Amino acid sequence: MIKFLDLQKINLAYQQEIEDRIVKTFRSGWYLLGEEVKIFEEKLAQYIGSKHAIGVANGLDALRLILRAYIELGIMKKGDEIIVPSNTYIASILAVSDNGLVPVLVEPEINTYNIDISKIEEKITPKTKGILIVHLQGRVVFSDNLKKIAEKHHLKIIEDNAQAIGAEWNGIKAGNLGDAAGFSFYPGKNLGALGDAGAVTTNDDELAKAIRALANYGSNQKYVNIYQGLNSRLDEIQAAVLDVKLKYIDNENNIRREVAKKMIEGIKNPAIILPEYPADEKEHVWHVFVIRTEKRDELQTYLTESGVQTIIHYPIPPHKQKAYEEWNDLSFPISEKIHNEVLSLPISPVMSEEEITKVIDKLNNYV
Repeated sequence: MIKFLDLQKINLAYQQEIEDRIVKTFRSGWYLLGEEVKIFEEKLAQYIGSKHAIGVANGLDALRLILRAYIELGIMKKGDEIIVPSNTYIASILAVSDNGLVPVLVEPEINTYNIDISKIEEKITPKTKGILIVHLQGRVVFSDNLKKIAEKHHLKIIEDNAQAIGAEWNGIKAGNLGDAAGFSFYPGKNLGALGDAGAVTTNDDELAKAIRALANYGSNQKYVNIYQGLNSRLDEIQAAVLDVKLKYIDNENNIRREVAKKMIEGIKNPAIILPEYPADEKEHVWHVFVIRTEKRDELQTYLTESGVQTIIHYPIPPHKQKAYEEWNDLSFPISEKIHNEVLSLPISPVMSEEEITKVIDKLNNYV
């Protein structure tokens, strides 16, 4: 069976470095808010090109904290609206709802699966305070027009960069395109920890200060609490592991691009819609390789029986989830079509040529 993602093989490539840093951290006797987190934050900020990077517990918390900080700073208030893509993992939307803000859904472009920027402005109202863009599947979504819309309506641009670390738009890294960005380092991400982990990047000094306090019980000084905060901190061991792996992210992303290119060039089955390879390849880091077909479930069964593991990202759109049952009768036909047809194939920096060829052959032989 070709694994969808061989995490063991990915991490064992850096086994000695990772183990050395884990042992060093273990022996230090300091496990939270220490030197390893500080080192990783500095290197992440440098890599992204941002002024600040704040380690947090996970990607959802990263987005929750950005929005909560804007509320604490008086830039947003409960009941305000945040524009979000209708085609996304539900965490992007949960972060909005959790803060008492109102998610306003916008359909995606069918070719990129990312939010359709041309449809954003029509959804803006006097209550709109931000646009949460999601660089879905590893592909950046950004434009000069998006910046103009945000400036015209005085909106914050928040990036959900859980899936696109290392991707670029016009030479600027994802995570440094908007006002603030949330990162997830869930183990399966391109830059994955050995457990849950996340971060926020921003160039806004006041926002960074508020987020750092909010993530630490609302405290900016030990036992002094200025906010009713959360406990959302990146621990020293995860920071140490991420610091090792950050050095290799560009190389791994380049390998993913090569794998994607080979599959796009090799798969010739007319029943399968392939992902678009961007003109500027740096816009995509291929977190997942997503195809579409009308008989998705049938294809998935065939591939499983053929020894190829696949995953559906995602089977149910947010507006059809029970968690948002007030939206269940709404219609977002492009999102619904995507969710009914998508299937993610194996892609990783450790796929062998033999495995790539097998995936291509099995898809070409599918009838």
